[in-house]
Amino acid sequence: MRAVIVAAFVAFAITMVLTPLAARLFRRLKAGQPIRTDGPQTHFQKAGTPTMGGVVFIFATVIAYIAGHLVLIALPEGFDRPRGITATGIVLIGLMLACGLVGFIDDWLKIRRKHSGGISARMKMLGLFISAAIFGVIAFYYTGSIGQTVGSEYLSFTRDVPWLDLTKVGAVMLFIFVILATTNGVNLTDGLDGLATGASMMVFTAYLVIAFWQYRHWCGSSEDLQTANYCYDVRDPLEIALIAGAAAGALFGFLWWNTSPAKIFMGDSGSLGLGALIAGMAMSTKTIMLLPILGALFVIITMSNIIQFTSYRLTGRRVFRMAPLQHHFELKGWSEVNIVVRFWIIAGIGIAIGLGFFFADFLRIAG
Repeated sequence: MRAVIVAAFVAFAITMVLTPLAARLFRRLKAGQPIRTDGPQTHFQKAGTPTMGGVVFIFATVIAYIAGHLVLIALPEGFDRPRGITATGIVLIGLMLACGLVGFIDDWLKIRRKHSGGISARMKMLGLFISAAIFGVIAFYYTGSIGQTVGSEYLSFTRDVPWLDLTKVGAVMLFIFVILATTNGVNLTDGLDGLATGASMMVFTAYLVIAFWQYRHWCGSSEDLQTANYCYDVRDPLEIALIAGAAAGALFGFLWWNTSPAKIFMGDSGSLGLGALIAGMAMSTKTIMLLPILGALFVIITMSNIIQFTSYRLTGRRVFRMAPLQHHFELKGWSEVNIVVRFWIIAGIGIAIGLGFFFADFLRIAG
């Protein structure tokens, strides 16, 4: 646990210190966020606010992950800990960096063109698809010396559902879909100051709890799985908890500067990187079907966009004044702070329900 605490604290300290410095640097470089002309009129006052802040908390997460591993190495013999960088760490950190890079290219083109349109939607999806496919193959096919993959070919809720065998090919395809859905969900949520940052921080905190609980009740061998059927057959659960803690700590520090009025935006480099890491957490903890509950706010906002698009294409009418949903309430006269806080409450409710399902399943089996 001490490694997780150190990672979270290091990530928090880095973003607290580096975020305002990055904001000043990006402002001097004129890396301001272009504002959509068809967005809410109140957003035009945010023109020029630096973007690409996601680079800071992605960097902080990686450095904190390394710092956490230094603590694990320093622990005396007898502690059950990952031996060096694991396949799970490579997949999770790699996903965040690869999808964050897709977002960074998009942000850079927006700044260069001084327009809210970066790379095309098709090219962005292609970049995310390739990133997800590469790390999906690693997660579901690479076993390493311990003979266990990072992902599972079974569909999972609070753990694997044994009769829902997808095969490895099906599992990779499902994972790619989850990556695409989650990255776009976080990206759509990133429309108001602090909204996506706070909601993502809650989800990572939930995965920290889940992964650490799995570590404390881990099936270290096949004999453990047979004698204690309530234990968790998850690869490197402490590694997952370490990365989740680092990401949550990094966002906690970033939120200080990203809350209304934001001194810096995370940009697509941040939202796509966060979405990929969240999806990776669901895959590695074997809680794929639990993710829509833990990320309820992302699902609601994504569905509002789908409903708006479908309604307009089929009937020519809009269900909401503007999509995604947060902009609908802006046009209804709600203040930005009110929307953010109330949506955080919705996110918190989803987290509470998701964790409730997770622990109820454990009590059912253990009891």
